[in-house]
Parts: sequence; structure tokens; C-alpha cells
Amino acid sequence: MNITRENIDELNAVVKVDIAKDDYQEKVDKILKDYRKNANIPGFRKGHVPMGMVKKQYGKAVLVDEVNKLLQDALNKYLTEEKLDVLGNPLPKEQENFDWDKENYTFEFELGLSPDFKVDLDVKEPVTHYKIVADDEMVESQIKNMQKQYGKLVSKETAEEGDIVAGTFKNEEEGIDNNTSVELEKLKGKENLDKFIGAKAGDTISLNTKGLFEDDHDLIKHLKIEHDKAHDLDIEVEFTVTEVNHQELADLDQELFDKLFGKDQVKTVTELKEKIKEDAAKQFQQQSDQQLMNDITEKLIENTEFDLPKEFLQKWIQTVGEEPMTEEEAAEEYEKSEKGLRYQLIEGKIMKDNNLEINFEDLKAFATDKIKAQMAQFGQMDPSEKELDDIAARILSNQDEAKRLSEQLMNEKLLEFYKENMKFNEKEVTYEEFVKEIYE
Repeated sequence: MNITRENIDELNAVVKVDIAKDDYQEKVDKILKDYRKNANIPGFRKGHVPMGMVKKQYGKAVLVDEVNKLLQDALNKYLTEEKLDVLGNPLPKEQENFDWDKENYTFEFELGLSPDFKVDLDVKEPVTHYKIVADDEMVESQIKNMQKQYGKLVSKETAEEGDIVAGTFKNEEEGIDNNTSVELEKLKGKENLDKFIGAKAGDTISLNTKGLFEDDHDLIKHLKIEHDKAHDLDIEVEFTVTEVNHQELADLDQELFDKLFGKDQVKTVTELKEKIKEDAAKQFQQQSDQQLMNDITEKLIENTEFDLPKEFLQKWIQTVGEEPMTEEEAAEEYEKSEKGLRYQLIEGKIMKDNNLEINFEDLKAFATDKIKAQMAQFGQMDPSEKELDDIAARILSNQDEAKRLSEQLMNEKLLEFYKENMKFNEKEVTYEEFVKEIYE
């Protein structure tokens, strides 16, 4: 067997594989002998079928199968030994009038080669690193929610501002008939609020759904309708009051603090506010880091120039799906995936150049931390080491789970690497400011 390579340019090559009869004949003969031993052909005893008949019936199929196996093994070995960094998979070149009746064969494969490039982390325009903080309004809102959660409902005769009114929304034409409780502070506009003020059990209130609540999404819960329907819904509904309640807030005292955070962990309202800010910062960190990673990705793609074997990749895309694609479909798919491929190459280059890798102990520790955090959410604060090890072993034995966790861990390692090696514009924002800046 002989393998040679011709480099077309820096990104494309053709590998030629010559296979001679001596490379495959011994294996083919052995398989055909085994076939002869086990063949059941009418008119012949088992094991006594003439070899000529076996070759006639099975010879071509066995030959093709063995040559293809030999070809694939040889090609994979060649790519490994030559340390060729290829994109996609080798594509066999079409050969007109290929003749399997010959004894020697030549196969050619197109290769798409990974480009050689450098990654410069010193970008001209630094990425913005958002630090999301809880402002006073958010803290006060969170405190009020805590007081509501541990407060109590007190029944009353007539509704006033700030009360909760239970009842049923109805609209026969739209099939709406839903029991719910409306927090009057979530109604939009004085006109809607005034319709509820003074209402008592048995009263029916006519309302228009357009602009009924501050947030249109509240219509989903109160009317039991689909999400898409809630936006700009403009119909008349009847609300029949069944009960009026006033929400008494829990006192901001040690009893409440202990319920929220454990005994004596928080002792004053000032400490409560600090705790809320601290917890909010931890929750916002994930969003901040995700946005930072997104922005770094875009910046590195923009800042790192290299060519790709575009024509080869489009041809390869045509062949990899369950259904073959047309040239036009493959070209369209390439345009969609090109940016992702570029970042994959950049990421791989950074990992290789900086020895960023994951070993099993890293992965096990990462999985264990995830397990502990999840168990803590369900009140299991101190699981045994054996229990954690058993769960981690079970999770990591699942290849899909192990791969998912590996990708998460490598993402964290990369982000930490970027934070240590890139310059950023630090910007402190409230969550509302962050959402407006990123999504609007």
C-alpha cells in the first residue's frame, strides 16, 4: 500500500491511496473460506460447496468490503501519523469507470486543512464587562415580596387599593372561564383600579383586557390563555368577585430573618439589605459572565483573520446530513455555521497554545460541586462524601452527561483565562439597565 499527498494550496490537499492485491487478498481468501465452511446451498453438503461457486456468489461483496475497511484504516492512520489538522472528513473524489475486476486500485480523497493563524487577545476596543448590582428599588421590592410570602391574608368586606380580589374572569365567545386572584397593585391605570375599589363579594365588573395589567403576561395566568394571544389582546371580560382579602405583611423582625436565612445569620434590616444585594450579585454573575463570553467570542472572531477552505466545506456539508443537500442548500448552511466554525478553531488554538485541558479529577470535582449545590436547594446541606461520589460516578458514566459537564467546565476555564489575559471596560449597571443595554 502506498499513500501520497499533493497540497493544492495552504487549505486544500488531495491524498492518493494505492492498494495492491497483496494488501487485501489474504484477508479476502480467509473470509471466503469461512463462508464455504458455513454456507448452506441446496445440492451440496455443508462445508463442501465448490470455492468457485462461493467466490461467484460472495467474492465481489467481500472484496469491496475489505478494501473499504483497509482504505479507511489506512487513511485514518495516515492523518494521525502526519498530524494533519483537517476540517470535516476526507471526501472521496469521483472516479469514472471504476473497475472492481482489476487487482490493484487507486483512491483519491480531498482534504480541507485547518488554517494556520495567531490569536491576539490584545484587542483594540476592549469588551465591556458588566457588573450587575441590585439597586435600592430592587432591594425594597425583594423585601416586600419576602414580607408577603410570610405574611397573612385577612378577609374584608370591600376592596381598597393594595388588596387582593378573588373571582372569576369570563368571556363566553373566547371560552374564558377562570378562577383567579388579582393583586390590585398590578392593575394598569387609575380607571381599572377605580372599578375594583369598593367592590365586594357577588359584584361583577366589566373590563377590557387591553392595558388591564402593567404586564400583558399577567393575562396568561388570569385568563388561562396562550402566550401569543396575550399580547395586544383587546376583548371585553366580566370579573365576578368571590372574596376580598388584605395582605398583611410580616414584620421585619428576628423571627422573619431566621426563617429566611437561618438562625442569627441576619439580625438587622441593614444586614438584610446587604444579604439581598450579595445574593443578587451571585445570581446576576451568571448572566454577566454569559454576556461577557458572548461579547469576547464576537470580538475574537472579528479580531482574528484567516481563510477557510470554503468550497471543500460546502461540499462536505452536502454529505453529512441524513438527507443529501443541494449546492444551494449547502452554501446557505455554510453561511449560517461559518462564524461558529471560526470560533471553534480560535478556541481550539487558545486551548492548545495555553495548555488548557480537563482531566478526570477536574471533571469529578466540578460534577460534585454541581451535585452539592442541587442537593442544597432541597435542604440536604451536608451529604456524605460517599453519597456524593456515588452520584458523581453514576452521572459521569453517562457519556452525554459527561460531555455536557466537560463543555461547561472548559467554558469556565476559558472564561477565567480571558479574564486574566484580556483588558475590559468595567461597567456597573442595575439589572434593568443591563437588560435595556443588551436586549433593547
